[in-house]
Amino acid sequence: MATLRPLTVEDVLRVNGSRRFAAALAAASPFDSLADALLAARCIWLNEVDVTGWLEAFAAHPPIGTTSSSVSKWSKEEQSAALSTATDSTAQELSEWNAKYREKFGFVFMICASGRTAPEVLAELKRRYANRPIVELEAAAEEELKISELRLTKLFSAETAAPPTSGENHISQPDKAAAAGIEVHLEMWKDASSTPAFDNKEFKGWTTLGTSVTNNDGRSGQLMDIVDNVAPGFYRISFNTSKYAPSGFFPYVSIIFEIKRSQTTEHFHVPLLHSPFSFTTYRGS
Repeated sequence: MATLRPLTVEDVLRVNGSRRFAAALAAASPFDSLADALLAARCIWLNEVDVTGWLEAFAAHPPIGTTSSSVSKWSKEEQSAALSTATDSTAQELSEWNAKYREKFGFVFMICASGRTAPEVLAELKRRYANRPIVELEAAAEEELKISELRLTKLFSAETAAPPTSGENHISQPDKAAAAGIEVHLEMWKDASSTPAFDNKEFKGWTTLGTSVTNNDGRSGQLMDIVDNVAPGFYRISFNTSKYAPSGFFPYVSIIFEIKRSQTTEHFHVPLLHSPFSFTTYRGS
């Protein structure tokens, strides 16, 4: 499904602060699908935007942990897990390391913070502080790309569908452009004696919460009850991708993710971008 209109430079600047990136992506729009938009964004960011453009994009972000009223809505959403899990001492340490990082590298610490706690962000900041400048510049650019992809998904969704009702806190529909009629199952791990893990081959702990089929926009119907606070725990969402690509490499795709106790009031969105021989997913909001 194409975007309703070509993107403007101002639209794209909400996604990424580089004017060169914004101009190129706007010129390439409209797109037939979210997957096409994400592919174009990645190619432009990595192949057409120079270091000056990267630094311009970095400069559009507040330091991680900032609570100023000037911080954008999307930045607040992306940092919500970090802010909600930051103690006074962690917040102070994060502020100090942010300053050390900027002094060493000359730009704000870049991290796609969506779903990451304050201790996780702080640990990553300390780890990357040891990088050589050229290595860290590339790492920061990769994080900026992740943020841009997340925001482009939000922008694309706003163009093609009504936004969710304010206050909804549930696992949202998997967004898969132009993939109608795909069966989707959502399960939750209910075995209190163990947790799903890479080395745990026991799968009897899963309980089905709901099933649905994607519509013409590639969105599933409701998979669970809409509640104010989603239950913390492990979830598995599965897509019957064999119907979408019968000759493809993946007959189905299952994604396991964890909702932590600190995240129970947040909104979750699990997009799946699929082709016959590849797929990608990430935590949206």
